[in-house]
Amino acid sequence: MQIIFLLFKKINLPLHSRFTRVIYYSSFNNRKMLRQYETVFIMTPVLSEEQMRETVEKYQNFLRSKNAEIIFEDNWGLRKLAYPIQKKSSGFYHLIEFKADPILIGEWETAFKRDERILRFLTVALDKHSLAYNEKKRNKAKQEKKIEE
Repeated sequence: MQIIFLLFKKINLPLHSRFTRVIYYSSFNNRKMLRQYETVFIMTPVLSEEQMRETVEKYQNFLRSKNAEIIFEDNWGLRKLAYPIQKKSSGFYHLIEFKADPILIGEWETAFKRDERILRFLTVALDKHSLAYNEKKRNKAKQEKKIEE
């Protein structure tokens, strides 16, 4: 039977944004448990098609170099923003669903914050209901694609 230890790591942030991170460790072979995440990021609309692909490849390679498993990717293309961000009213949206160690997420988000080409990003940990919904959505898209062919 596998025993899971919960380790809490406090991060020193201003009082209004103080939070606690939960890091799961497995007792067997001291391996860290992988969790499934989904990240949507918005790139600036002034990028060319080539620059946009390079940006996406940069983040794919980042995940691969950290031994994360990319499960699904979707390029949503150029979309209008609900409100202006950095005086821009549109942006290129991209979604990446992946399995990774929870410790990696801090580095992942720091990389987004440092990149001028990224307007906004959001990373969420998926629970069992989200996983089921995403799987159903992917299967439905595959069936529609087969029907079109």
